Amino acid sequence: MPLINLPEFSSDLIAEFVARNAERIDTPVIQPAEPFLDIAGEDLRRRIFMTESETGASLCLRPEFTIPVCLRHIETATGTPKRYAYLGEVFRQRRDGANEFYQAGIEDLGDINIPGADARAIGDATGILARLLPGRRLAVTLGDQAVFEAVVQALGLPLGWQKRLIHAFGNMTQLEALLAGLVSPQFVTGLDDDIARLIAAGDEPALVAHIEHEMQATGYSTNASRSPLEIARRLKEKLILSETRLDDAAFHVLEEFLSLHVPLVNASAALAGFADAAGLKLGNALSRFNGRVAALADAGVDLSCLDYRAAFGRPLDYYTGLVFEVTAEGSSAVLAGGGRFDKLLTFLGATDRIPAVGFSFWLDRIETERAAA
Repeated sequence: MPLINLPEFSSDLIAEFVARNAERIDTPVIQPAEPFLDIAGEDLRRRIFMTESETGASLCLRPEFTIPVCLRHIETATGTPKRYAYLGEVFRQRRDGANEFYQAGIEDLGDINIPGADARAIGDATGILARLLPGRRLAVTLGDQAVFEAVVQALGLPLGWQKRLIHAFGNMTQLEALLAGLVSPQFVTGLDDDIARLIAAGDEPALVAHIEHEMQATGYSTNASRSPLEIARRLKEKLILSETRLDDAAFHVLEEFLSLHVPLVNASAALAGFADAAGLKLGNALSRFNGRVAALADAGVDLSCLDYRAAFGRPLDYYTGLVFEVTAEGSSAVLAGGGRFDKLLTFLGATDRIPAVGFSFWLDRIETERAAA
């Protein structure tokens, strides 16, 4: 029995989903914890409510709907394209508000028209909110994980640094700390002389053998930790990363990119001008970005309420391209948020790559905005 009541506008929301040909489904409140721990990202991992089954399997209360909906799609072997809608309780610790609250949304799986599906997600999110909040002007902040990845890759940083920066996308505090470490690297100290010599010589088999011997000699078990090979490769990566310095020119390029914040109608020109001035080839990422802007215009979305912010991301690790959030003008409360997650279904066990995009509504926040109107 729910401890909180559904908002009175829930029936209107369900009607909006039906009008958009989205099949409403539900998923169990008790979920396997592993997908959320492995895929969703640190921000969500810190907030979920964990428990165990009788056999010791890790379980959690449903902290969001995207992963459960994707798991259900895979388990039922349903074909694509497929649009799912959901409305139900989620459970996670929040800085503001109750830890048990309602979310609703749409997951759009398998549409190969990427720009069109992205535009539909933004159009549906803003269109439904406009019905629920009549007379309120909406503001949409849009980012693009793929464009940031293209910039980082074009700078030619080692793969380890690329992964670190990409992982931090959307968290400016973490990103700034990583950039500071790139500008003024902290060299690794305290390495065993033999390990340092073997790393310098590039003799991986000898390094692995040495680590394995040391682990056996000290009784250090490998059963629940990294293998000697994983430790050897991690040490090599750590040394390489510590010796990498981002030159001033590349640092300023990243700074300039992250400072971009323009109306979406000007974003394509701003990104093209940035890439030309920096001498970077952003290729497909820029083409997809431009295609999305064109698709939004074709879909009749009001572009005047959309802003592009290059540093904007969302705190879930499974996003791969578009990310966006919607607020009501004059309020900082995020009413809807979503993005593209093209790799998620493969991570969860799908045999085929399935492109996907979706969004969620925070119903308690929408209810607050309606009451204030």
